[in-house]
Amino acid sequence: MIAQIKKRDGRIVDFDSKKIVNALRQAFAALGQDVTEEQLEIIVDDAVLELANRFVDAMPGVEDVQNIVEKKLMASGFFEVARSYIIYRYEHSKVRDQQRQDLQEKIERSDLTVVKRSGQKEKFSLKKLKNSFGWVVKGFESEVDIDLMVKQTEANLFDGIKTAEIAKARVLAARSLIERDPAYSRVAVRLLFDSLYREVIGQKLDYKNLDQQYRQAFINNLKMGVQIGRLDPRLLNFNLEALSRQLKLERDDLFFYLGGQTLYDRYFISNPKTKSILETPQAFWLRVAMGLAVNEDEAEARALQFYDLISSLRFVPSTPTLFHAGTNQPQLSSCYLTTVEDSLDHIFKCVGDNAQMSKWSGGVANDWTNLRATGALIKGTGVESQGVIPFLKIANDTTVAINRSGRRRGATCAYLEAWHCDFPDFLELRKNTGDERRRTHDMNTAAWIPDLFMQRVMADQDWILFSPEETSDLHHAYGRNFVSRYTHYETLASQGKLRLFQKIKARELWKKMIMMLFETGHPWMTWKDPSNIRSPQDHVGVVHSSNLCTEITLNTTADETAVCNLGSVNLARHLKNKQLDIELLKDTVTTAMRMLDNVIDINFYPTVEGKNSNLRHRPVGLGLMGFQDALYLLDINFSSPECIDFADYSQEVISYYAILASSQLAQERGAYQSYRGSKWDRGIFPVDTLDLLEQERGETIEVKRQGKLDWQPVRQAVAKYGMRNSNCMAIAPTATIANIAGCFPSIEPIYKNVYVKSNMSGEFIIVNPYLVADLKKRQLWNEEILAMIKGHEGSIGDLKQIPEVLQDKYKEVFEIEADWLIQAAAYRGKWIDQSQSLNLFFKGNSGKKIADMYQLAWRLGLKTTYYLRTLGATAVEQSALDLDKQKSMSNIAHQAEDLTIRPSVEPVVLASASPAEVANNNLLLCKIDDPTCESCQ
Repeated sequence: MIAQIKKRDGRIVDFDSKKIVNALRQAFAALGQDVTEEQLEIIVDDAVLELANRFVDAMPGVEDVQNIVEKKLMASGFFEVARSYIIYRYEHSKVRDQQRQDLQEKIERSDLTVVKRSGQKEKFSLKKLKNSFGWVVKGFESEVDIDLMVKQTEANLFDGIKTAEIAKARVLAARSLIERDPAYSRVAVRLLFDSLYREVIGQKLDYKNLDQQYRQAFINNLKMGVQIGRLDPRLLNFNLEALSRQLKLERDDLFFYLGGQTLYDRYFISNPKTKSILETPQAFWLRVAMGLAVNEDEAEARALQFYDLISSLRFVPSTPTLFHAGTNQPQLSSCYLTTVEDSLDHIFKCVGDNAQMSKWSGGVANDWTNLRATGALIKGTGVESQGVIPFLKIANDTTVAINRSGRRRGATCAYLEAWHCDFPDFLELRKNTGDERRRTHDMNTAAWIPDLFMQRVMADQDWILFSPEETSDLHHAYGRNFVSRYTHYETLASQGKLRLFQKIKARELWKKMIMMLFETGHPWMTWKDPSNIRSPQDHVGVVHSSNLCTEITLNTTADETAVCNLGSVNLARHLKNKQLDIELLKDTVTTAMRMLDNVIDINFYPTVEGKNSNLRHRPVGLGLMGFQDALYLLDINFSSPECIDFADYSQEVISYYAILASSQLAQERGAYQSYRGSKWDRGIFPVDTLDLLEQERGETIEVKRQGKLDWQPVRQAVAKYGMRNSNCMAIAPTATIANIAGCFPSIEPIYKNVYVKSNMSGEFIIVNPYLVADLKKRQLWNEEILAMIKGHEGSIGDLKQIPEVLQDKYKEVFEIEADWLIQAAAYRGKWIDQSQSLNLFFKGNSGKKIADMYQLAWRLGLKTTYYLRTLGATAVEQSALDLDKQKSMSNIAHQAEDLTIRPSVEPVVLASASPAEVANNNLLLCKIDDPTCESCQ
């Protein structure tokens, strides 16, 4: 629902629907018309519902609210009241215009009163305001217009305004102009940090003495953080004076506005009593670095090494690490994976564990396949089981109840294997229709799919669903062993020796999976056999599921909860002379692996099962982001063989140095406990496991195995020293840390060349800075071109004014065939020991093409995929979506022999839309895109 709205003066206030009720009551009374409270409630409830639907990821303004209320009055037949309401708004708009004119005259006469921080009042000075922009535009003088920013600031002034509010108005003025030029983003973040410095330093800010004030504030506030119980007392063992001298203040200038605002809103440590922030950006990075170095023998030297890496934005740890490093509760891990046993005690233990893990900012994935199916006999009570679904509803509601670290909502994913009797019902958990007791709208779902099922689909053969209490080993078998056990149970079923089973056509079940993906974005497609056959840890267990974001593939048991320890390399900051800077990337990866390994020992574990698993196997997940940025900088189109080559080569380099770094850590610190017998110990590296997968499947995987590096030194190091970490790499979504780093998330193409960002201060439009730079080189960037791009919703493919070479380079994700993403992932994936959080994008409504897309992903050996994000082939009307009309989508699709999806309304995007598109009802968002929740990162 709507939490806040933006006032006309730019202020953000809490939304209160009672104000609408009161206004309408007065409007009816003024005309002498009767209206019941029930009628008022209906009008207001309808208005609030439309606001909530239209502004899923955006903030409405007062005018938006009034427009919708006006529409609802007319829709309810109260035309006279609506007419009076329109006249009222018109008259008040004239009053506001006059007030603005009076205010402007006051400004020009210097007759406006300003209240300083000390409480002293003084006359407003236009000259002083203009001068206040002087230092923040340094380096961007030719790209920004100070007079325009001053004018924008004036629009938010009022008599008696406080200087702190003027500071906010300056930020709003600069950020409102970001669409004109990315330089305004740099100016906006400087203005934001100006206010931050004043808050953190806690005394009169003196820019001539800022260097000393900044460093002293780091020392003072770190001590304060320890004193109030927010920070680990061990941080005081560092030489704070010496460390403060190493702060690189100039690196505050690396941020774009969105990154700086994200840190300001959510990441900096604050004093809960005074609500004041205790960290500047560089103090924040150093606090995180100290927290990750606290157990090192040479802690200060390592802290500075870590600080240099993360403050340069070459590598950014995951959000939980940034939240909690150096605090008294250092829960630094991103995600947890559990296996739920078929026991009432264990089911509710796992639900309780979910709550604990979510409480400390961890995303949770549960494997539910062990639970007996609906109708299975419970011997102890002599009654039939209600199956998995009711327990998933409980897990869903637990997710809703948890607010992770007070800064983001809980996030959970349920996995079920595709042979389970409850699997057809599992597919429908995210539907908007049906019995609400069997729906989980707040929990993600994923299908755990054996290779045999995919082969049966392609051969159009039968598939039998079983209940796990009768096929107890099936969930723990994979490859040829799974085929053997599955066909054994098929024989038993045909002989009437199993109590509960269901025979269906594999292709019919596949159709339903595809349809549910199109309609709800769930369940995600993840594959059991490649995840297990390619796992380095096949000697000590089974991978029963992936995680919340489908990039983790680790073993789980009742005694071991798998834990993701994540961070990502910013690929865009590792280019030099239009080439990958191998030496810099080597340094980044080597240091990052040490930081990730440290997480394991420093970490606060919400459950003993997580601690047992993490200390025994020590897995980490080094990922990457800024892949699209790197392509832009290298002039490589995403839809090209060169992109696949770059994905292959860049991941090979990361893999090479990550594995080498883990081996070197093993030399220094010892190999992980379960190393003996692992694939590493047997000399089998990730790239070698594609051959194993081919052998188990009996099918060729069309991915070339060759690399460009000499791997012999790495293989020799592992043979000699072992590995410190059972797993080294996993590519997570990086939704928020990419914002901080100022790059595009993870491995995805750009979603839109023009998009809207929302935060607590409102909305602002961002234009692809690389596109702007290329247009500037050709003297093509101006307001007319900007208006044309916005008019085409970011796409430049049909703009004749823009050269074809740029149209190809700046294709948006729905203009790129998904096959390119899949092939890039396959070639990248051959070097990765875990998986990739890979979203797939599809424009159209052909179920067959969607099915082909996922079959290609499986054939190329991918372990997992994430969201399917679909966009209708025709534009969606700019009006409220009639969700009721979508109820027939599933039935229509199932009747189509060619799997073509023919919805009765225009198709909708199921995820990853911009706030502006949501506000216009162009698109429907999945809840995972809530700005307060970035899943793993």
